[in-house]
Amino acid sequence: MTDEAALVAAARDGDRAALDSLLRTHYDRVHAVCRRVLGSSRDADDAAQETMIKVVRSLHAFDGRSSVSTWIYRIATNTALDELRKQRRRPSLHVVADDERPEEVDEGAAARVEAVVDRRAIDEAVATLPEEFRVAVVLRDVGDLDYAEIAAVLDVPVGTVKSRIARGRSMLADRLGNQEPPSGRPTPAS
Repeated sequence: MTDEAALVAAARDGDRAALDSLLRTHYDRVHAVCRRVLGSSRDADDAAQETMIKVVRSLHAFDGRSSVSTWIYRIATNTALDELRKQRRRPSLHVVADDERPEEVDEGAAARVEAVVDRRAIDEAVATLPEEFRVAVVLRDVGDLDYAEIAAVLDVPVGTVKSRIARGRSMLADRLGNQEPPSGRPTPAS
Protein backbone atom coordinates (compact mmCIF):
# COMPACT_ATOMS: atom_id res chain seq x y z
CA MET A 1 0.00 0.00 0.00
CA THR A 2 1.40 3.40 -0.97
CA ASP A 3 1.77 6.21 1.53
CA GLU A 4 -1.13 8.10 -0.09
CA ALA A 5 -3.32 5.00 -0.07
CA ALA A 6 -2.50 4.57 3.62
CA LEU A 7 -3.42 8.23 4.24
CA VAL A 8 -6.73 7.75 2.42
CA ALA A 9 -7.50 4.62 4.42
CA ALA A 10 -6.64 6.36 7.70
CA ALA A 11 -8.62 9.46 6.75
CA ARG A 12 -11.65 7.31 5.91
CA ASP A 13 -11.33 5.78 9.37
CA GLY A 14 -11.56 9.24 10.92
CA ASP A 15 -7.87 10.05 11.39
CA ARG A 16 -7.88 13.85 11.16
CA ALA A 17 -4.08 14.06 11.00
CA ALA A 18 -4.05 11.76 7.97
CA LEU A 19 -6.75 13.84 6.29
CA ASP A 20 -4.87 17.04 7.06
CA SER A 21 -1.65 15.57 5.66
CA LEU A 22 -3.39 14.42 2.49
CA LEU A 23 -4.94 17.84 1.89
CA ARG A 24 -1.74 19.76 2.69
CA THR A 25 0.28 17.54 0.38
CA HIS A 26 -1.86 18.53 -2.61
CA TYR A 27 -3.11 22.02 -1.79
CA ASP A 28 -0.32 24.12 -3.37
CA ARG A 29 -0.41 22.31 -6.69
CA VAL A 30 -4.22 22.24 -6.72
CA HIS A 31 -4.19 26.00 -6.13
CA ALA A 32 -1.63 26.51 -8.91
CA VAL A 33 -3.73 24.47 -11.35
CA CYS A 34 -6.88 26.39 -10.40
CA ARG A 35 -5.06 29.71 -10.71
CA ARG A 36 -3.81 28.97 -14.18
CA VAL A 37 -7.18 27.66 -15.36
CA LEU A 38 -9.08 30.60 -13.87
CA GLY A 39 -6.48 33.34 -14.35
CA SER A 40 -6.98 34.86 -10.92
CA SER A 41 -5.52 34.13 -7.50
CA ARG A 42 -8.71 35.13 -5.76
CA ASP A 43 -10.83 32.82 -7.91
CA ALA A 44 -8.23 30.09 -7.44
CA ASP A 45 -8.47 30.50 -3.66
CA ASP A 46 -12.18 29.74 -3.87
CA ALA A 47 -11.76 26.87 -6.35
CA ALA A 48 -8.94 25.26 -4.37
CA GLN A 49 -10.97 25.51 -1.17
CA GLU A 50 -14.00 24.03 -2.93
CA THR A 51 -11.78 21.25 -4.28
CA MET A 52 -10.59 20.38 -0.79
CA ILE A 53 -14.17 20.33 0.48
CA LYS A 54 -15.17 18.00 -2.36
CA VAL A 55 -12.20 15.73 -1.63
CA VAL A 56 -13.24 15.44 2.01
CA ARG A 57 -16.90 14.85 1.15
CA SER A 58 -16.16 12.24 -1.50
CA LEU A 59 -13.18 10.48 0.07
CA HIS A 60 -15.40 7.48 0.76
CA ALA A 61 -16.09 7.23 -2.99
CA PHE A 62 -12.41 7.06 -4.01
CA ASP A 63 -12.10 3.60 -5.52
CA GLY A 64 -8.35 3.40 -6.14
CA ARG A 65 -8.62 2.90 -9.92
CA SER A 66 -6.31 5.90 -10.30
CA SER A 67 -3.73 7.43 -8.02
CA VAL A 68 -4.97 9.72 -5.27
CA SER A 69 -3.27 12.69 -6.91
CA THR A 70 -4.94 12.01 -10.27
CA TRP A 71 -8.31 11.79 -8.54
CA ILE A 72 -7.69 15.06 -6.68
CA TYR A 73 -6.55 16.86 -9.86
CA ARG A 74 -9.66 15.66 -11.66
CA ILE A 75 -11.76 17.23 -8.91
CA ALA A 76 -9.68 20.42 -9.04
CA THR A 77 -9.91 20.65 -12.82
CA ASN A 78 -13.65 20.10 -12.85
CA THR A 79 -14.14 22.61 -10.04
CA ALA A 80 -12.06 25.25 -11.84
CA LEU A 81 -13.86 24.62 -15.14
CA ASP A 82 -17.24 24.88 -13.39
CA GLU A 83 -16.17 28.23 -11.93
CA LEU A 84 -14.96 29.39 -15.33
CA ARG A 85 -18.34 28.52 -16.86
CA LYS A 86 -20.15 30.38 -14.07
CA GLN A 87 -17.98 33.44 -14.68
CA ARG A 88 -18.83 33.43 -18.37
CA ARG A 89 -22.53 33.63 -17.50
CA ARG A 90 -22.02 36.58 -15.15
CA PRO A 91 -21.73 40.15 -16.39
CA SER A 92 -18.20 41.44 -15.96
CA LEU A 93 -17.34 44.56 -14.04
CA HIS A 94 -14.22 46.59 -14.63
CA VAL A 95 -12.64 48.20 -11.59
CA VAL A 96 -10.69 51.36 -12.19
CA ALA A 97 -7.91 51.88 -9.68
CA ASP A 98 -7.28 55.33 -8.25
CA ASP A 99 -4.04 56.94 -9.29
CA GLU A 100 -1.67 56.65 -6.41
CA ARG A 101 1.61 58.34 -5.70
CA PRO A 102 4.41 55.99 -6.73
CA GLU A 103 6.29 54.41 -3.88
CA GLU A 104 10.05 54.45 -3.57
CA VAL A 105 11.64 51.43 -5.19
CA ASP A 106 14.59 49.53 -3.80
CA GLU A 107 17.67 48.41 -5.75
CA GLY A 108 16.40 44.86 -6.57
CA ALA A 109 12.94 45.98 -7.57
CA ALA A 110 13.64 45.99 -11.30
CA ALA A 111 14.36 42.26 -11.34
CA ARG A 112 11.28 41.50 -9.26
CA VAL A 113 9.12 43.70 -11.45
CA GLU A 114 10.45 41.95 -14.56
CA ALA A 115 9.63 38.55 -13.03
CA VAL A 116 6.10 39.72 -12.21
CA VAL A 117 5.67 41.10 -15.73
CA ASP A 118 6.87 37.78 -17.20
CA ARG A 119 4.53 35.80 -14.94
CA ARG A 120 1.64 38.09 -15.79
CA ALA A 121 2.37 37.73 -19.51
CA ILE A 122 2.36 33.94 -19.14
CA ASP A 123 -0.86 34.05 -17.11
CA GLU A 124 -2.53 36.28 -19.70
CA ALA A 125 -1.36 34.06 -22.56
CA VAL A 126 -2.55 30.92 -20.77
CA ALA A 127 -5.93 32.56 -20.12
CA THR A 128 -6.42 33.14 -23.86
CA LEU A 129 -5.95 29.47 -24.77
CA PRO A 130 -9.09 27.51 -25.63
CA GLU A 131 -10.23 25.55 -22.58
CA GLU A 132 -9.22 22.10 -23.85
CA PHE A 133 -5.64 23.21 -24.52
CA ARG A 134 -5.35 25.38 -21.40
CA VAL A 135 -6.38 22.58 -19.05
CA ALA A 136 -4.01 20.05 -20.65
CA VAL A 137 -1.06 22.47 -20.55
CA VAL A 138 -1.80 23.52 -16.96
CA LEU A 139 -2.10 19.95 -15.71
CA ARG A 140 1.22 19.07 -17.37
CA ASP A 141 3.26 22.19 -16.73
CA VAL A 142 1.82 23.38 -13.44
CA GLY A 143 0.34 20.20 -11.98
CA ASP A 144 3.33 18.16 -13.21
CA LEU A 145 1.08 15.23 -14.11
CA ASP A 146 2.27 12.73 -16.68
CA TYR A 147 0.34 12.09 -19.89
CA ALA A 148 -1.47 9.03 -18.53
CA GLU A 149 -2.59 10.92 -15.43
CA ILE A 150 -3.85 13.83 -17.53
CA ALA A 151 -5.69 11.39 -19.78
CA ALA A 152 -7.35 9.93 -16.68
CA VAL A 153 -8.25 13.38 -15.32
CA LEU A 154 -9.72 14.54 -18.64
CA ASP A 155 -11.11 11.13 -19.63
CA VAL A 156 -9.50 11.29 -23.09
CA PRO A 157 -6.88 9.11 -24.83
CA VAL A 158 -3.18 9.78 -24.16
CA GLY A 159 -2.68 10.74 -27.82
CA THR A 160 -5.29 13.47 -27.42
CA VAL A 161 -3.48 14.75 -24.34
CA LYS A 162 -0.17 14.90 -26.21
CA SER A 163 -1.80 16.72 -29.11
CA ARG A 164 -3.54 19.24 -26.86
CA ILE A 165 -0.34 19.96 -24.96
CA ALA A 166 1.68 20.39 -28.15
CA ARG A 167 -0.94 22.68 -29.71
CA GLY A 168 -1.41 24.61 -26.46
CA ARG A 169 2.32 25.17 -26.05
CA SER A 170 2.59 26.25 -29.66
CA MET A 171 -0.23 28.76 -29.15
CA LEU A 172 1.48 30.00 -25.98
CA ALA A 173 4.75 30.49 -27.84
CA ASP A 174 2.93 32.49 -30.52
CA ARG A 175 1.13 34.61 -27.94
CA LEU A 176 4.34 35.25 -26.04
CA GLY A 177 6.17 36.23 -29.22
CA ASN A 178 8.54 33.25 -29.43
CA GLN A 179 9.45 31.72 -32.75
CA GLU A 180 9.64 28.21 -31.31
CA PRO A 181 7.59 26.50 -28.61
CA PRO A 182 9.21 26.88 -25.18
CA SER A 183 11.63 24.06 -24.43
CA GLY A 184 10.89 24.24 -20.73
CA ARG A 185 7.73 24.66 -18.80
CA PRO A 186 6.17 27.98 -17.81
CA THR A 187 7.15 28.86 -14.29
CA PRO A 188 4.35 27.70 -11.96
CA ALA A 189 2.87 30.57 -10.03
CA SER A 190 1.19 29.89 -6.75
